[in-house]
Amino acid sequence: MKDTCVPAAGNPVGIHSLVWAGDAAPESVSAAIEQTKDAGFDLLELSLHDSLSLDADRARRELAAAGLAVACSRGLAFEADVSSEDPRVVERGAALLASSLETTRALGGTCLTGALYSALGKYDRPLTRAGRANAVAVLRGLSRQAGDWGITVGLEICNRYETNVVNTARDALRLADDIGSDSVRIHLDTYHMNIEEDDLARPVHEVGDRLGYVHIGENHRGYLGSGHIDFASFFRALAQVGYTGPITFESFSTAVVAAGLSHDLAIWRNLWSDGPDLARQARLFIAQQLFLARPAQ
Repeated sequence: MKDTCVPAAGNPVGIHSLVWAGDAAPESVSAAIEQTKDAGFDLLELSLHDSLSLDADRARRELAAAGLAVACSRGLAFEADVSSEDPRVVERGAALLASSLETTRALGGTCLTGALYSALGKYDRPLTRAGRANAVAVLRGLSRQAGDWGITVGLEICNRYETNVVNTARDALRLADDIGSDSVRIHLDTYHMNIEEDDLARPVHEVGDRLGYVHIGENHRGYLGSGHIDFASFFRALAQVGYTGPITFESFSTAVVAAGLSHDLAIWRNLWSDGPDLARQARLFIAQQLFLARPAQ
């Protein structure tokens, strides 16, 4: 698999920074890097929701010293929604995405992903044709710059309660086709797939070699294996399409995430309070699933 976020033999296994810390202050990022390494992960996904607090140069040095790869992710707010019909709102979203791409580059990352095409939240009406055209235009420009810098742009597929733009793999493929850039990749997330897709295997095959990033999360965002998601079929499908890109564990709890972001993510009940224990279990679970999904020799 080429052009994924981290070129490596096998799948780099990552963890989302919000398992460790709710902000991007230098001390919080340092702690997240240390705990990510200690838990045996290969990659740290840094959320850019608090990018103004981030010391990218320091984080880059510490990531390199720890031998960790980095990916960056973000969503947009309604006042900076690139799928809006309001040119001023679209302009704010475009500026935020451009800044996020620059931060990704400064960190030494080769992937910026997330709900980059709209606000992250529940819409009260369908996407308009004009709004979709605005999102395509902004992402076309972003992906052009990303390609020049050797960075891939991931389109994370989110559920209907978090966006009205991309809810299924087929939606994401259509959007990627319209953007028309080789630097655009599809980002599958089992939590969202559990809500929107008919099963977990077919979308993997539909996306095929355009898959560039994967989020692993339970149906309730708690400990892996404690819910009802059919991870075995998902990991088998990843093996069948030859996916060797990052597989990143994502989970949220108000034990870590600040109130504002917790509300945006609808974390109304906590399924964990011990991030290190959650992370160790997730790392082992993903390794087991990758082993079991390997084709018979």
